[in-house]
Amino acid sequence: MLLPKLPKHTAAARTKPGVSAAGARLTQVGEIKKNGLLAALPDEELQRLVPYLHAVELPLGCALYEAGAAEAHAYFPTSGIVSLLYVMQNGDSAEIAVVGNEGVVGVSLLLGGNTTTSRAVVQSAGRGYRIQAVQLVEAFKLGGPVMNVLLRYTQALITQMSQTAVCNRHHSLDKQLCRWLLLSLDRLPGNELTMTQELISNMLGVRREGVTEAALKIQAAGLITYSRGRIKVLDRAGLERRSCECYASVKAEYDRLLPDELAS
Repeated sequence: MLLPKLPKHTAAARTKPGVSAAGARLTQVGEIKKNGLLAALPDEELQRLVPYLHAVELPLGCALYEAGAAEAHAYFPTSGIVSLLYVMQNGDSAEIAVVGNEGVVGVSLLLGGNTTTSRAVVQSAGRGYRIQAVQLVEAFKLGGPVMNVLLRYTQALITQMSQTAVCNRHHSLDKQLCRWLLLSLDRLPGNELTMTQELISNMLGVRREGVTEAALKIQAAGLITYSRGRIKVLDRAGLERRSCECYASVKAEYDRLLPDELAS
């Protein structure tokens, strides 16, 4: 895979007074490594991808791709959360997975297709890096660490989707909400989320009244505070105990497939 030279204006734009171009480049790599998958790549492999990675904002509610539409890019979030939604013909939707700084949005590109039946929407604003689909696929086809890391992540994501389907069918709404809160917290700094009732109901595929009732139950147990779309977790351990087995199962699989030592 031939790598293009960085445009001169790009290097200049990243350089501040008293900072060399090399120093600016190191700063960029440091930001890129805030995404777990990119950080897991050996430095040599990451350097090959750097010229193709472009910093982007991920504003709340932004659709990164729509169901059935060709995916022109893949996204590696460094902050914020992207929700993968399955949308019915009548407009109803339900979340099938969440992606944050541990993963990539656009795994269907790696599986031989350039479209998917899901919709990707930013549920918590943040930043990330975008790469053109053809460039990521070319790097993937070369095999080696890039293929290994992305395939491991894809298996972990499939586990999350499968567990979500089972959870939605067999577990109470307040347990589902605990699972959803914990998965979201794992992908955000701190212990607060900004989520409206409408957004949560769309994610879980339930009525807003059901979300309110479930949130009040969890709040009454002293695990969270919930007011005007802001959720603050007071007792993380208690939230994990109240959640169903699904959160622990998904987390264990992510930890197994994407351990920290991958980055070494």
